[in-house]
Amino acid sequence: MSLISDVKTDVNMREVTFSITAEDLEAACERVYQRQKKDIAVKGFRKGKVPRKMVEKLYGEEVFFEDAVNMIIPGELDAILRDKEITIIDRPSVELVSCSKGEGAVCKATLITKPEVTVAEYKGIHAPMVVREVTDEDIDQQIEMLRQRQARMIDVEDRAAENGDEVKINFEGFIDDVAFEGGKGENYPLRLGSGQFIPGFEDQIVGKNIGDKFDVEVTFPEEYGDERYAGKAAVFKTELLGISTQELPEIDDELAKDISEFDTIAELRADIEKKLKESAEQSAQTQFENAVFDTIVAGTDAIIPQVLYDRRIDQRIREFENQLQQQYGDLKIEEYLQLTGMTMEQLRDEYEPQAKKEVTLRLALEKIADTEDIQVTDEELDEALTQFAAELNAPVEFVKSRIPVEDYRTDMRVQKAVELIKNNAVVDNEAAKEEAAEAPAEEAKADEEAKDAE
Repeated sequence: MSLISDVKTDVNMREVTFSITAEDLEAACERVYQRQKKDIAVKGFRKGKVPRKMVEKLYGEEVFFEDAVNMIIPGELDAILRDKEITIIDRPSVELVSCSKGEGAVCKATLITKPEVTVAEYKGIHAPMVVREVTDEDIDQQIEMLRQRQARMIDVEDRAAENGDEVKINFEGFIDDVAFEGGKGENYPLRLGSGQFIPGFEDQIVGKNIGDKFDVEVTFPEEYGDERYAGKAAVFKTELLGISTQELPEIDDELAKDISEFDTIAELRADIEKKLKESAEQSAQTQFENAVFDTIVAGTDAIIPQVLYDRRIDQRIREFENQLQQQYGDLKIEEYLQLTGMTMEQLRDEYEPQAKKEVTLRLALEKIADTEDIQVTDEELDEALTQFAAELNAPVEFVKSRIPVEDYRTDMRVQKAVELIKNNAVVDNEAAKEEAAEAPAEEAKADEEAKDAE
């Protein structure tokens, strides 16, 4: 192999031209022939016994060139990338320029290279950390949620239906006195006030008694999903079959015993308060770190190839599809898109802003790791892989054979960069207060400028 030229053709683009010797080409052609000969059939020869010269005579001496060159290129190109210290971010596009037995081959590879990155600041970044105060109302809400789980439904026969009740109804819908498809239900459970039915439907059940038969008059919304009914008036002939309401336990020591490990409601409230405070502190810490990393992203200068964004979006969509399948069985992404009326392009557009942010941050963190000369020793890598293997309940050598180990090392370097940034970040709530105080003045100034422009 011999490098002929290495030219930067554009931002993040290089064109590398290299040669393959005639000897290497010949050796590769022989390997290709040996692999394929068992499937080669020529009249007058037993299958698998056709001499290579006969195959080349019948089909041309170039018959094995393409497979031979494809066999050689990965190793040759990897050697060039290592020697020139070129990092690529996508599969190279390789063109065979020329190829012959006497001269060997010349190949041209188009490379998308890792973008050059500069990071404005990453040490001593100021950001606010505001811990939300936990109030009695917050604790009450948590207890109410626990109380709701202990609720039971009881039948009601001595009063009319009220909002919040669960009723059972028979109904049939008509448009212009004609029953329409999907407009009928029998013994149908409905929580009044839930907004499950067309606006106005549930309100007209309130005040009715068991056994009442009545008309519910509504108009389908203009944006209703089925265009056949959108904007049309309808009458639902309805019968109220039953009413039930929710019975809640008292908030007392007995409730605390039923729903927790505590004997008194006071102990339960104290535990809830403790957990809410811990959650508030963790949330504040997360928001602080997010603000720090947002500052890094804003201060990162790089021209990033779209392929990196696309790859991250692809990953996000795969993760989303896994979530769909975990929650809804075998629901495929295509079925989800059909149900929601969304296209794949629209879904990708939704993911793109976050994908751009994540890719930019990752590149910035890798640059910071390089700048700080952050290293991961072989011992640290082995320890991490051993732990990872233990979590998978698999032999460590099996794990090493199945994952790109150097990529794992890079991930560890990036995580060290993250810790460096967080350890050097500065909590600054005063700056946040000043920005909040300045915001109304800036808005007023902008309004005045807009008026002047008019």
